[in-house]
Amino acid sequence: MKSFNVPVHYRSPLIASIKKSRKEADKMKKDFSPTLLDLGPVQIYLARHFGFCYGVENAIEIAFQTIEENPGKRIFLLSEMIHNPQVNADLQAMGVQFLQDTLGKQLIPFESLTSDDVVIIPAFGTTLEMEAYLNSLGITTSKYNTTCPFVEKVWNRSEQIANKGYSIIIHGKPKHEETRATFSHARANAPAVVLNDMNDAIILADYITGKKPSEDFYEEFKGRYSEGFDASKDLQKIGVVNQTTQLASDTQAIADYLKQQMIAHYGLTAETIATRFADTRDTLCYATMDNQTAVTAMLDTPADLAIVVGGYNSSNTTHLVELCEEKLPTYFISGPEKIGDDFSIEHFNFHNKTSSVTPNFLPENKPTRILITSGASCPDAIVEQVIYKVASKWGVAESIKF
Repeated sequence: MKSFNVPVHYRSPLIASIKKSRKEADKMKKDFSPTLLDLGPVQIYLARHFGFCYGVENAIEIAFQTIEENPGKRIFLLSEMIHNPQVNADLQAMGVQFLQDTLGKQLIPFESLTSDDVVIIPAFGTTLEMEAYLNSLGITTSKYNTTCPFVEKVWNRSEQIANKGYSIIIHGKPKHEETRATFSHARANAPAVVLNDMNDAIILADYITGKKPSEDFYEEFKGRYSEGFDASKDLQKIGVVNQTTQLASDTQAIADYLKQQMIAHYGLTAETIATRFADTRDTLCYATMDNQTAVTAMLDTPADLAIVVGGYNSSNTTHLVELCEEKLPTYFISGPEKIGDDFSIEHFNFHNKTSSVTPNFLPENKPTRILITSGASCPDAIVEQVIYKVASKWGVAESIKF
């Protein structure tokens, strides 16, 4: 796989050594057990896979290269390039300005842009409409486009099945940048609708099978279907694609459920299912699946608590938190600064979008067992700093090595 040039301060010698060793011992990535850092009074288990994915490293390389190549020019990001506070803060410190927030709210008037400006497309991609608008201003978007190749793969697969007459069902958070971009690309080629979760899939199945009158569809899925969508016709032949940072198991469960509903309703067989339902398993992101599988395997290890590091608006990171919360007390933090010198911890609750402080969050039992992972947009250096901060509780930070 390609090696990217990203700022050295995002790297971690410790974690680089761990990842290199694990890769050499497990080239086929079949071993998802965590890596143990046995520090005596505290045992830290690191997930087999975590941190920067291919798409994130690609985006960071392009963004910093763009800054280097355009001295004196105004440089804008359409929105946060990735959902990581440290990386976005670094870009802003270098003069990059954000045109929109993550929900698409305008922060800087687009009317102020000129053809001399540089606009970087974030890793989530953007809508066809936004690309066309920027191009109409004389701003070339293709040159500074950091869209993740695996997001583009979803778009390409959507177009392929659309050309075969399938409508596109998108599993994604309706307000997420990536979902908005994928919806734009999908609806350009076929009828499209966005499902947030399995509950939406169950509701949609009632329209597929005729249990609900098609005219009610437009209110239940208001704002989430393409213009001209005909619920009486456009649900007869479908394919499911995803927002790549969703739980892969959730996307697969939604696809499997809708597939079974189609089979039962139309009396299909294994030989005839493709006439109504497209096989789109190849749109699931490998990095998302690896990180989630690694967390699932890590949770088989007896532990006292879990720490998940990453941006609070990062979809893939919140899903790792979700997995950990099912089994252990879990602390979601953006960096080591959230752990106080008194070992209180300020952690984020993604369910209600609030932060709270837990005093003395590290238990006294020995050895204390802690599971640690991070999202796909979190620098390894941040994770290393968290490890050292935790280890300092027992005065063993200096003994960390691998």
